[in-house]
Amino acid sequence: MAAFVIVGGGLAAAKAAEALREEGFDGEIVLVGREPHLPYERPPLSKGYLQGSDERDKIFVHDADWYREHDVDVRTGVSVTAVDPAAHEVTLSGGERLRYDKLLLATGAQPRRLTVPGHERVLYLRTVDDSDRLRGTFSTARKVAIIGAGWIGLETAAAARAAGAEVTVIEQGQQPLLSALGPEIGAVFADLHREHGVDLRLGARLAEITETGVRLADGTAIDADAVLAGIGAVPDTELAAAAGLTIDNGVKVGADLRTSDPDIYAAGDVANAHHPRLGHHVRVEHWANALNQPPVAARAMLGRPAAYDEPPYFYTDQYDLGMEYLGHVPPGTPHDVVIRGDLSGREFLAFWLRDDRVIAAMNVNIWDQGDHLKALVLAQTPVDRAALADPKVPLEKLVRS
Repeated sequence: MAAFVIVGGGLAAAKAAEALREEGFDGEIVLVGREPHLPYERPPLSKGYLQGSDERDKIFVHDADWYREHDVDVRTGVSVTAVDPAAHEVTLSGGERLRYDKLLLATGAQPRRLTVPGHERVLYLRTVDDSDRLRGTFSTARKVAIIGAGWIGLETAAAARAAGAEVTVIEQGQQPLLSALGPEIGAVFADLHREHGVDLRLGARLAEITETGVRLADGTAIDADAVLAGIGAVPDTELAAAAGLTIDNGVKVGADLRTSDPDIYAAGDVANAHHPRLGHHVRVEHWANALNQPPVAARAMLGRPAAYDEPPYFYTDQYDLGMEYLGHVPPGTPHDVVIRGDLSGREFLAFWLRDDRVIAAMNVNIWDQGDHLKALVLAQTPVDRAALADPKVPLEKLVRS
């Protein structure tokens, strides 16, 4: 009987097991996760679960009964310490060796760590245990300092404000989310957080974490009962690198999510996958990849034609702002941004254009245009900028086949 091993305890791992059964695989599936919990989704950890509006049971991809009913051997609280491609075996933290015919790496990413003096006092958010710890911290802390104004930094700032804490966000860029969204849209998020009482320190460099808060490079001291860092993440490639797989901003895989070893695949945050539509490799640390890549990996592991070509997607919820973003703007790509709607009122659509083609689109507090935004991104045909900005022109009329 064929044996497939899945390494990881998140959404990608659970969805891979589900997809394999749905595709008719009746062999052995072993899912190995280092955390003591069943596989769960991470977005709620910085959103609803952190704020107490999502119940704990809701974060889990499947309950224990599902794994039993689908004959999936889940090993929680167990780490894979080594992969031996030649022997087709993985070694577990207790010393057991598991044979595999196909192996899927869904090891995710780890928070990027601060290295300034006092960094050992800093909190991070990646796991459900981290989120539980932060919930407790936010409920008692009077003042919270957050390093980084990216997605995690801003979402946790919103949660801390909802809990009643005074919040200071320290960001070395000139706007929040600058690398992801650019200065114009970044300013929207800056205004949003300032309106909700966040002390946003832009263009600020961190020098030290002190016993009473943080000290900036210009000597400014900021009092804080707790300090959280949200400065990005790095793909967890340690196992893959030790196994001799090709590493390039994650585990490098083809459109079918196959690594440089024909019997090893990778999906989710750790996978830097060749994207057929974009023509280059892309690694996206967001929920949609963890949800949608595993069925592709499952089909490929079963020897069937498969390619992952969905446009990158992510979303955020902060205070009364909900946003979805679709597409990809590679760093350094010349582009223009076209706005449709009320930017200051935070109810608008935004389009990133290169050569008059929509390469990414975003909806903010507008929820009936998602299909049209996706069609524009996928069409890759020139659009009229004036019509794109005009709310009176239906978006479907701008999509050319």
